[in-house]
Order: sequence, then structure tokens, then C-alpha cells
Amino acid sequence: MCELFGVNTSGKIQLNDLLSVFFSHGVRHPHGWGMAFFEKNTVRIEKQAVEAEKSAKLKEYLSSPIYADHMIAHIRLATKGNMEYENCHPFVRKDSSGRVWTLAHNGTIFEGKATDPYFYKQEGQTDSERILYFLTDRINKYQGKNAHSPDAETRFYLLDEIIREIAPENKLNLLICDGEYFYVHTNCNNGLHVTERNGGFVFSTVPLDGGEWKPLPVNTLLAYKGGKLVKRGTDHGFTYVEDPEKMKMLFLDYSRL
Repeated sequence: MCELFGVNTSGKIQLNDLLSVFFSHGVRHPHGWGMAFFEKNTVRIEKQAVEAEKSAKLKEYLSSPIYADHMIAHIRLATKGNMEYENCHPFVRKDSSGRVWTLAHNGTIFEGKATDPYFYKQEGQTDSERILYFLTDRINKYQGKNAHSPDAETRFYLLDEIIREIAPENKLNLLICDGEYFYVHTNCNNGLHVTERNGGFVFSTVPLDGGEWKPLPVNTLLAYKGGKLVKRGTDHGFTYVEDPEKMKMLFLDYSRL
């Protein structure tokens, strides 16, 4: 599918070595790359619909020191959506209060009853972007009903509820940032790994160096802030198990695009 990389630490750390290894995997995930940097309540997105190893723009970024205390990166192996900029992760969307949500996804939505209605509203064609539309729509409905934006506790509860709703039958490895909390979720065994670094955590689909990387717990939304785990959701129990027939049909559909 794709690979994810994320950082949440108490202070900025240099990421060049880890990112170089991560983006070298682009030869197996050739349909685009992207990075999201979070600076002073703003999100800066850099992405291209180009294989990471062939991107002059990415090589230029990696040639200079990259420091961050929280960021998201992604390399794409397409299963839905053409090889276009609009389909590259991470995706960004504001809710009605102006809060910026950033999402990257590794997986596939096979059962999309909740997210399919956003197909004609989204900018690209990926099922991943539709997750973000569904999320921000749910936040907006809460704000409309309660006449105020949800606080951090409520945002976590709402996201935990959303994931429990869409996890069944779907592969849902996610990195999400709302500007305050850094959310991590996997419902696949060994779907995401974590290592402790310099007062915080680095996340990756696969270990990137010889450090101590551990698989993240499955089926449980986790929220980090300032390099600390601050919230743990309810185990929803919907572990994704790959169905070879579904995957075959998925890649056949993509090959016809």
C-alpha cells in the first residue's frame, strides 16, 4: 500500500537520516511522496506525484538540515486515485472553527458507507482524503449543535468514535494532527512501529534503523502531545486481515485507470 512516518517530540530533532531511509523505500511505493511541517499554528505541505528516489525537489530538501518536533511524511503506492498531486498525502482541511487537520493514511477503505458520500466533494479521488472530509464534517456537526468548537478532550472522543465506526473491514493506519494533538492508529498487526527519540517518539510503518522499534498496539487510538502519550482510546477490536481476493480486485481496478 503506502508507508507512513511521523514525529512527536518535546523539542526539535534532526530527521535527515531517518527521512533518507524512509524515502528510499519509494522504489516500492512509486506514486508520490509528501511531508507536512507544523510551525506556529500553520501547516506547510511539500508533496509531489513523483517517485521519491527520482524527485529533485526532495533531494534538495534532504540535502539541508531538517529539524522538527512534529511532522508527518508519506510515500504512496496507489490503489485508488490516479498518480496526481491531488492524490498525494498528507491531506489538509480546516473545520468550521478554522482548526487545521492534517491526515496521512496507509490502507484501503473497502466498506465506505460513511466516507463514500464525499467522493464528489473531495479534491482528488483517494479514499484516504474522504476520511479527512468525514472527520471534519463530524467536528463541524458537533460545533453546529453545541455552538462552540470541541476542546481537546472532546476532539479525541469524536475521533475515537469515528475510527470505531469506519474500522470494520477496512485497513486503517493513520497519522493525524489537529495542531495540538498528534493522533496515531493502526488496526494491522505490525502496521506501525514506534521508537523513543530525544524526548519523544518517532513512528514508521517499518523500522528505519538499528534502534529499538516496537509495534504499536492495534485497534486503539493514541494521542501524543509534546513528546508524551496523553490519551488512549477504546480497543475497538476490528483487526484488519488482508483478503487476497479483495486486494486482487483492487489492483485490477487501479490498473484500468
